[in-house]
Amino acid sequence: MYKATNYARALIILFVLSLPLSNPWVRGDGVGYYAYVRSLLIEGHLRFEKDWQHGNESFVMNRIADDGHVVADQYTETGHIANLWTVGPSILWAPFLLATHLAVLACNHLGAHIPADGFSIPYLITMALATSLYGFLGLWISFHLACKYFRERWAFLATLGIWWGSSLPVYMYFNPSWSHAHSAFVVALFLWYWHRTRDMRTIAQWTVLGLISGLLVDVYYPNGVLLLIPLLEALVRYRQTLASPTPIKSLRSLFAVHVLYFCVFLIALLPTLITRKIIFGSFFSTGYPSAENWAWKSPALLSVLFSSDHGLLSWTPILILSLIGLVLLGRLDKPFAIKLIVAFLAFYVVIALHPSWDGLSSFGNRFFVSLTSLFILGLASFFDWLARAWEERRAKIAAWAATAIFIVWNLGLIFQWGTHLIPARGPISWRTAAYNQVAVVPVEAVRTLKRYLTHRKGLLDRIEKEDVKQLNSQLPEERQ
Repeated sequence: MYKATNYARALIILFVLSLPLSNPWVRGDGVGYYAYVRSLLIEGHLRFEKDWQHGNESFVMNRIADDGHVVADQYTETGHIANLWTVGPSILWAPFLLATHLAVLACNHLGAHIPADGFSIPYLITMALATSLYGFLGLWISFHLACKYFRERWAFLATLGIWWGSSLPVYMYFNPSWSHAHSAFVVALFLWYWHRTRDMRTIAQWTVLGLISGLLVDVYYPNGVLLLIPLLEALVRYRQTLASPTPIKSLRSLFAVHVLYFCVFLIALLPTLITRKIIFGSFFSTGYPSAENWAWKSPALLSVLFSSDHGLLSWTPILILSLIGLVLLGRLDKPFAIKLIVAFLAFYVVIALHPSWDGLSSFGNRFFVSLTSLFILGLASFFDWLARAWEERRAKIAAWAATAIFIVWNLGLIFQWGTHLIPARGPISWRTAAYNQVAVVPVEAVRTLKRYLTHRKGLLDRIEKEDVKQLNSQLPEERQ
């Protein structure tokens, strides 16, 4: 029976206290993610006209005509709106939204008049809270995985640091209709379960791992890079088996479970394959730029990490310590550390090759939120190394002080990004950002937070207008 420690209780308390930050709105990419579950639950099909028409102002630009209809270029050859966003988040929202829909129908039967359309506030609150829950579950799982290697204090501090010092809070609370918090959860679940069963798996465990692996890709396509971990494991197993006294029999057994895993993976991937077939006419057409349009000759390897245009390490510098820690993890478990490092590097290269490597409207490099569990393990590893290299008390003070500084910086930058003190898209001026952190954020943050908690709609409307203003300023004059 699980016994919660003081550190585990502290994480739960902090999560409960953070729930008022959950923001019940569907915006931007979130329109596409949310459309699957809303359309199927309310209307029983995958035609997304109402979802597009209910989109926020910056989303409907160039998508909705003046007469309120969806413009023709939004449709595919199958007659469906080209919803290129993944179906996985809707799968994870579905149980909560189904319960909400039944509750709304029951209330309406008793005389209430709540729109049972998937757009009214009960549905949006449910969606936002579910996203926050999935984000927290990703942190919770990662915390417990880190505890297998390090003292609980370092696992706790690392979880706290990545929770509030990375891009995760933006997509766990502010933009909950996007996929990144769900992605952090499913990657953590995959990594934890793979690690838990890596010594020897039963048929049932191979089946569960296959289901989780399929969900991993259903939620976010780049997560498929994490499947390198079981692939590397398989290659080592085959090498060991070939060196065994009875390789043929062992190879047959090993190959059989890998075939089972792959078949279950494909079954779990059916929601993605079926929706692609319905919407785009092909099981393997995603609607995203094809690989031939990627930057194979000039990947943005340095920019992804250090650019002022949403560079991973320049925007969220606490991850520098995490990456160092992943290398240091090799002291305790070299095979595991190698797999994590290979997975990170492969993910990094994929993002560097992508035409939209900066994430467009992104806080930091949002793609890497998927790797939250890797970053927590890495940061806990770094703190553990620090404690071994220094005197314990000094290491503890330094670790807490550094984490606090990174968190304060990150929350200030989130405030600037969210209120458009710095541009939501494109490069920013670090000089302006640094000035704002000292001169503007301390003055405006408390007032804005109070408005966010008590008069949220007006604040969000203003933020949306600023976003539309920036988008219009980036359009060619003939299109404005």
